[in-house]
Amino acid sequence: MPDQTQTPLLSELQACAQRIYAPFHTPGHKRGQGASARLKELVGQQALQADLPELPELDNLFAPESVIQAAQALAAEAFGADRTWFLVNGSTSGIVAAILATCQPGDFIILPRNVHQSAIAGLVLSGAIPIFIQPSVDLTFALAHGLDPAAVETALQTYPTAKAVLLVSPTYHGVCSNVAAIAQITQKYNIPLLVDEAHGAHFQFHPNLPTAALAAGADLVVQSTHKTLSSLTQAAMLHLRGDRLSPTRIQTALGFVQSTSPSYLLLASLDAARQQMATEGFCLLTQALTLAKQARSQLQAIPGLRLLTADAPSPGFFQLDLTRLTVHLTGLGRDGFTADAILHQEMGVTAELPTTQTLTFIISLGNTPTDIERLVKGFQQLGVITPDNPRPLPSELGLSALPPFSLYPLPALTPREAFFAPTEIVSTQAAVNRISADLICPYPPGIPLLLPGEPITLDAIAALKAIRATGGTLTGCIDPTLQTLKVIR
Repeated sequence: MPDQTQTPLLSELQACAQRIYAPFHTPGHKRGQGASARLKELVGQQALQADLPELPELDNLFAPESVIQAAQALAAEAFGADRTWFLVNGSTSGIVAAILATCQPGDFIILPRNVHQSAIAGLVLSGAIPIFIQPSVDLTFALAHGLDPAAVETALQTYPTAKAVLLVSPTYHGVCSNVAAIAQITQKYNIPLLVDEAHGAHFQFHPNLPTAALAAGADLVVQSTHKTLSSLTQAAMLHLRGDRLSPTRIQTALGFVQSTSPSYLLLASLDAARQQMATEGFCLLTQALTLAKQARSQLQAIPGLRLLTADAPSPGFFQLDLTRLTVHLTGLGRDGFTADAILHQEMGVTAELPTTQTLTFIISLGNTPTDIERLVKGFQQLGVITPDNPRPLPSELGLSALPPFSLYPLPALTPREAFFAPTEIVSTQAAVNRISADLICPYPPGIPLLLPGEPITLDAIAALKAIRATGGTLTGCIDPTLQTLKVIR
């Protein structure tokens, strides 16, 4: 049985950092000796001494044989995988590599419309053809949730040659799809289920959290270890289970999207985060869940606030991560962006994500009772402040204009073809029935209405204008006023 108290990579990096020698290798600051005084003041000499390259003792990320191999094997055992890879370019690199390892140009891949932009990059690089499924939409909170397993079954019946299904679970707001039911469907078609579990690295370590995707039957899972655990920002993991995907292809794909000069501070932080969760995870997460329950109870008692709950599950809302608090606050007469600014600037409370109607907060192993007190007090104070020229409060934000069908039609061009095609900028009116060159995503609900390679419809433009008019935000627009759009020439 592997000894989860050990930290092979972290311990070796610490030994190398403490060793006395003359450094004639990268990086140029030479173990902090030539570093800026201001940087030293911020991060400290010890961190700079540990900022080392691939020394012989520290193994090679792309062909591990010693301490990295041992650290990744410990992580695989802790997270329930057959094999684990450490990622220094975030979950983005893992999602792109998963698609590259699965799909060739012209292959179909089934995925929700509200995928992370890294999945679009994976489509461009692989040449795969997306089959998008509309996620379930919560009109009350103006949020996109997960996928209905029946919609996945329909997609595979319609496109039986698809090479994979990619799922986002949990969403940014902690909503999980029924991964087990979807895994049973993909297994029936003998294709891999890839799960973007960026926000669910902690699930494996406590029974009161949603079922981890690997335990539910996923073949490949990508997790942002830094988002909910204690590794450094940008550090992530890719986990593989079963034999539907080739480890060699994953290793090769990761070589395309990871830096050949990986940060050993990031790698060591993954080793440390794994050791911490394997030995203390249950206790740490019990504390976090207790704090989250306290915050939820006290916030629900404040007039005008509602919290996202799992009281009424739906096919696209199977489980909810209770350490994720999404607060609906238009009952206070405020939009989320204004409330976020007041809480951050005046009350010392900083949310993870504001939207037009909501604020989302992450409670993790690093939060304290004092944090919860400040959070609750901030909302109590926010509730008694009279709004000063508030933004117009949204109603349905154009959500009814979203496509009502489960499956989106095939794009006119693949994302790869659209990326390399010549483009031009035209008026929004002239863009109708042209092929979009942009990825435009409105928040709420976080579902792209225009993607590269798809025809631009009147309905899509009307929905974008409605969302913008009621205080929503649009990402990906070259023109934030929506007077012009970029199209394929």
